[in-house]
Amino acid sequence: MTLDAVLDHIDANLPQAVDRLMGLLRIPSISTDPAYAADCDRAADWLVAELASLGFEAAKHVTPGHPMVVAHGGEGGPHLLFYGHYDVQPVDPLDLWHRDPFDPAVEETPKGPVIRARGASDDKGQLMTFVEAMRAWKAVTGRLPGRLTVFLEGEEESGSPSLVPFLRAHAADLRADLAVICDTGLFEDTVPAIITMLRGLAKVEFTLQGPDKDLHSGMYGGAAINPLRVMTRILGGLHDDQGRVTVPGFYDDVDELPEPIRAQWQGLAFDHAKFLGDVGLSVPAGEADRTPLEMIWSRPTAEINGLWGGYTGAGFKTVLPAQAHAKVSFRLVSRQDPEKILASFQNWIRAQLPADCSVTFHDPEGSPAGHMQIDHPAFDLARAALTDEWGRAAAYVGCGGSIPIAGWFKTELGMDALLIGFGRDDDRIHSPNEKYDVACFHKGIRSWARFLARIHG
Repeated sequence: MTLDAVLDHIDANLPQAVDRLMGLLRIPSISTDPAYAADCDRAADWLVAELASLGFEAAKHVTPGHPMVVAHGGEGGPHLLFYGHYDVQPVDPLDLWHRDPFDPAVEETPKGPVIRARGASDDKGQLMTFVEAMRAWKAVTGRLPGRLTVFLEGEEESGSPSLVPFLRAHAADLRADLAVICDTGLFEDTVPAIITMLRGLAKVEFTLQGPDKDLHSGMYGGAAINPLRVMTRILGGLHDDQGRVTVPGFYDDVDELPEPIRAQWQGLAFDHAKFLGDVGLSVPAGEADRTPLEMIWSRPTAEINGLWGGYTGAGFKTVLPAQAHAKVSFRLVSRQDPEKILASFQNWIRAQLPADCSVTFHDPEGSPAGHMQIDHPAFDLARAALTDEWGRAAAYVGCGGSIPIAGWFKTELGMDALLIGFGRDDDRIHSPNEKYDVACFHKGIRSWARFLARIHG
């Protein structure tokens, strides 16, 4: 059987696959720092060469920022586009790393061997699981397993400024039947997961202005408006006693979770006490009538991310500040419109301002929530493939964060996206001592091989 031969090849050649990943990890492709622009370019060249060696027609595309890598190969069956990113986060603070972040090594840990390096999990190790699965198929069968496009970005960790213009300019070249994104993780480290909903994001900073200058609180306190007092009163009312957001119309476009998904989430036996206990907390603080998983995956939120004003230095200064500042963000779900939510929030603030106090809003922006169409046949095929490999029933899950590329594939190219990854919660992505379990790398390669066998027959 072809799949068995492919899986055997993967097992036998795992050391070589790890060595190839090490080669990519040695390239310090930090996209946010211009000093590493040449290294980002080098990482793109490395990937073009690897994909070309597998029979892809691969090319590096110059952008105003870092290059995009696009490769086409294979024929027959549904056309899949695989997305990953080769850029990585900065390594600071360097003194907290146990080793040079760009000198990767396999280290033994109580939970098994891990690959230690910046980008090991986010996202070089993840994207190489797909490349290695295709390599195994090519080695065993002499061909790629169906029609494939590989699209690798170099700016994901710096906000993807070139991505949407590139998607629009190359839409005909990139459009496929389905996008596959490998930049996520397992559920609670053991259960393979497919993300079917992503929360959107809306955010704004604003300033309340009171007097035209800072005032002496002994001379003016009591008589003059204090914008910090106004700010804390207003934002203190952002939630009611049940944890619901009080901005008018906030829940108008929020749909209830489908019952089959709710039942599946209940079966995951999420340990919210451990989830909160790991960060020194104990009681869920969201909507009182919702489960913790609903709170972080399928319900909208409003959070105060920063609040400041007056004197905050050493010692004490009895000042009545002229200004108060805040940053507020909203995680959005269902059909919530970022512009509508931000407009409602701004009107809510304005309506509560007393005399002699004005407000200025700065840089409002947002993106809507993402919803995957799980009736696409690839979702059931992926669930079956993951279940076979991991020995645990694969779950449809939500994601509390935002992965904008999934939404852009939908809005710009008209493609649904399948989000599957093999990272673990303790991978320390974006932090010192990032790692990727060798077992996750190995089983990730095998998982993609199983998926490709199912979707391409």
